[in-house]
Amino acid sequence: MTYSSFVRVTVALAAVLALGAAGPAGAASAPSDPWVRAWGLNSSGQLGNGSTLDQQTPSSVRGIRRDDVRELATGGGTVNHDFAVALLRDGTVESWGGNGSGQLGDGTTTNRSAPAAVVGLSGVSEVATGYNFAIAVRGGRMWSWGANDYGQLGNGATSTTATTRPVAVQSLSRVKDIALGCHHAVALREDGTVWTWGRNDYGQLGTGTLVNQNTPKRVPGLTDVVAVTTGCLHSLALTADGTVKAWGYNQNGQLGNDSTATASSPVDVKLLDEVKAVHSSWYHSFAVLADGSVRAWGWNGSGQLGDGTTADRATPVPVPGVTGVESLAMGRTHTVALIADQSVVAWGDNSTGQLGDGTTTSSLTPVLTLPPGSGTTRLPASLPWKTSYAY
Repeated sequence: MTYSSFVRVTVALAAVLALGAAGPAGAASAPSDPWVRAWGLNSSGQLGNGSTLDQQTPSSVRGIRRDDVRELATGGGTVNHDFAVALLRDGTVESWGGNGSGQLGDGTTTNRSAPAAVVGLSGVSEVATGYNFAIAVRGGRMWSWGANDYGQLGNGATSTTATTRPVAVQSLSRVKDIALGCHHAVALREDGTVWTWGRNDYGQLGTGTLVNQNTPKRVPGLTDVVAVTTGCLHSLALTADGTVKAWGYNQNGQLGNDSTATASSPVDVKLLDEVKAVHSSWYHSFAVLADGSVRAWGWNGSGQLGDGTTADRATPVPVPGVTGVESLAMGRTHTVALIADQSVVAWGDNSTGQLGDGTTTSSLTPVLTLPPGSGTTRLPASLPWKTSYAY
């Protein structure tokens, strides 16, 4: 990117953020209401507002107050698969959206456009979602439901029949965090070790092989990990010393090691310092640095990296003009950022209104979705194909 392009991007974002409550139509009019918000594609009822109509501006998820939510996880990746799972502060779990593989965990395979309980779960501390399956952590052990065609439920079975109610993941305890790719799972234990299972044809399990696993197996040589995240076919880990490790599919440079070669064992992501958090989505990855700035790498076909181009990046590059970032969430081809002043901005593909600015015009640079003081303090770990959430 040229210096002049950088200046244009920075000035444009500054103008957007300065709009505050007078921002773009739709975004500025959103009140500081108490509800979880969702917008974009809604073909499966994944917005949770009782309809299947797309929304170009944020709408409220029916009956789910953001103060009652401990964690929101959203999954899917194609029409009629997208869904959401909310962990409430009382330890119960609710879900809504697409359910063709039983990923709502309600004992059926029927889509639902409003939240309802996942059966038999209480005392839950973490939730995560993949393409068409989900996992919950309870008492350091895991429970999974949905599709299991690659062994991603981790219960020792492989079946094309949907598991519509939670089943126990085998042989792993003291789990403190979980991240799910399209068809694989990555669990972080309290001792800083990482365990994986599910699909592995691109080495996304990090075990040095390309063999699928239907029960958890430890990633060799990976210790002192403090956070994990997953794309569709790749995985990332942040270590205690700030190093970022990556493995799996790498055709678009999403491993960030200045290569496009697949890696079945962890490699170092280059050009990163003082990393506060790591995020990943389909074929791209992000890091939020300690100063609130952002680095991005991988697939960029719709401008989802936010660097003002559509060129893939095999090493991390700055996202111009985006500062004070608290969190990120990425869909397949768009990105949403939460800023410290509680504003929300987004960039990339906007074909179904997933940027939330009241239009369906895509943008290579950030547009305002929610104004400062919106009450938003969190984003989900990942996003479905063309839908966005904030809470």
